[in-house]
Amino acid sequence: MATQTRIAKFDLLTDDDLTPHQAVALIERAAELKAQRAAGELHDHLLRGKTLAMIFEKPSTRTRVAFEAGVAQLGGHALYLSTNDLQLGRGETIADTARVLSRYVDAIMARVFKHEDLEALAAAATIPVINGLSDLAHPTQALADMLTVKEYLGGWSGRKLTYVGNANNMVHSLLLAGALVGLDVCVACPAASRPNPDILARATAIGATTGATISVVDDPREGVAGADIVYTDVWVSMGQEVAPEVLEALKPFQVNAELMACAKPGALFMHCLPMYRGNEVTVEVADGPASIIFDQTENRLHLHKALLVEMISDHVDSIFA
Repeated sequence: MATQTRIAKFDLLTDDDLTPHQAVALIERAAELKAQRAAGELHDHLLRGKTLAMIFEKPSTRTRVAFEAGVAQLGGHALYLSTNDLQLGRGETIADTARVLSRYVDAIMARVFKHEDLEALAAAATIPVINGLSDLAHPTQALADMLTVKEYLGGWSGRKLTYVGNANNMVHSLLLAGALVGLDVCVACPAASRPNPDILARATAIGATTGATISVVDDPREGVAGADIVYTDVWVSMGQEVAPEVLEALKPFQVNAELMACAKPGALFMHCLPMYRGNEVTVEVADGPASIIFDQTENRLHLHKALLVEMISDHVDSIFA
């Protein structure tokens, strides 16, 4: 039995907390765990005796179930903690909550409204903290998406993913994760909805080292030209306020058959879910032969498992050593 070698604490708040090497290694670990599960091979020793605290300020389907089921499959235990279950809802500080949980559990996953709250949690915790979604980024989703892209396209180099729609937290993570693995990422969005400039600059800088091209355009047809993957998300994220003029500007960015025809022949469609058919994407595309949305969402499970194994398992040599 190998004894894990790792640094004392590693947090994943945005995708570029990982190096390109770590991102690829994490995805390879996820693919390995996925293959083991498909073959019926148990790996329930990897997190035996370990506990994950899951803090949710907003509802979740995929994030909660993928983490909770994943921890169980690895032999550990996950605790679901809404703000109603914590003293946070009664005024206890984020720092105090982090310090308390650090004495009880092995890692924290938090799905929050404000990214700065996540940063405060990580700053005070002495155990790993994972961003399960914030208003700035959704790193575990984007990293799982990179696994899906590799499964379907065979790799990332020379391939192009175009995101079409509102530039939101999902866009930020796709830019960073794509840059880390060498995938070209184009964001096609209205002028009224642009990616965070700091995130864009960071992704561009990473891409310069990995060979990924990062671009932003305001014409959806131009954006999807040559794309292997067309990706979209809801126009209004949970807890987000979007001005009426932005919603109006988003209408030409709906992913439909006409727009898919402008992409590379055989282009695939991705969406992080939940989706609103008839808004950001038509039923024809969402449920059509190009859609790989459910293979995509399954990979959340395997990526979450890989991340926790690398962070807190005592049975592997960690990429975070």
